[in-house]
Amino acid sequence: MKITSWNVNGIRAIFKKENILAPSLKESASFLLYLKSCGADIFCIQETKSSKEQIPKELTELVPYRFYCSSAQKKGYSGVGVWSKIEPLSVEYGIGEEKFDIEGRILKIEFKNFYLFNIYFPNGGSSPQRLQYKLDFYDFFISYLKQIKNKPVIICGDFNTAHSEIDLARPKENINNTGFMPIERQRLDALVEAGFIDTFRHFNKAGGNFTWWDYKTAARSRNVGWRLDYFFISKAAAQKLQSALIEKDIYGSDHCPVNIETSL
Repeated sequence: MKITSWNVNGIRAIFKKENILAPSLKESASFLLYLKSCGADIFCIQETKSSKEQIPKELTELVPYRFYCSSAQKKGYSGVGVWSKIEPLSVEYGIGEEKFDIEGRILKIEFKNFYLFNIYFPNGGSSPQRLQYKLDFYDFFISYLKQIKNKPVIICGDFNTAHSEIDLARPKENINNTGFMPIERQRLDALVEAGFIDTFRHFNKAGGNFTWWDYKTAARSRNVGWRLDYFFISKAAAQKLQSALIEKDIYGSDHCPVNIETSL
């Protein structure tokens, strides 16, 4: 089973783009073609910036997938979506805390053998209040995870935090910037301490592997990036993990897709 995760930075915008492949590949592929051909059994997106009614029907009615999404009360903001070839047992649009759920950041989907969380974690950069909101979000979510005992858990999405120095190109310059502040990184430490494994680092310990690059500075062409997009799995699922990849040749957003394969 293959699961893909991608912060698309606006589903309506990326849907209109005709080519989302790296220039070196010399082929042409739209978002819809990529979704159809990438082989994902479950395809998760973040930062949709859309309600379900605003998403093109070519995406919401795509056979053989079932589509689920959670939208923010604020228009054109946040939002997550999931296409699944596997029929879930249940779908929850949030985790029961109104101040987080109103921003449409979480889909919790129960399958026969595991739970999947697709999450767009908050960015803490706009104000001290938003930084605290981000930290509170992490704390509430990790506490929530600790209550799940009956099945393995897979968490994917844009975590808006680079965990270690190896996860961004310029750690020293960003130590006091949101996304790499020690207090934020401690939350990912807490997730690991709660029994979750960073799937990419399970296979790959090398630097230079990033998932987000700043548009304004054309950082992608120089690979001056951050690794903000992750799959974490509970230890109970570790032996079933087969691969974890960053798809750096897929463009269309300031993030690129990441995926895992598992025999769960």
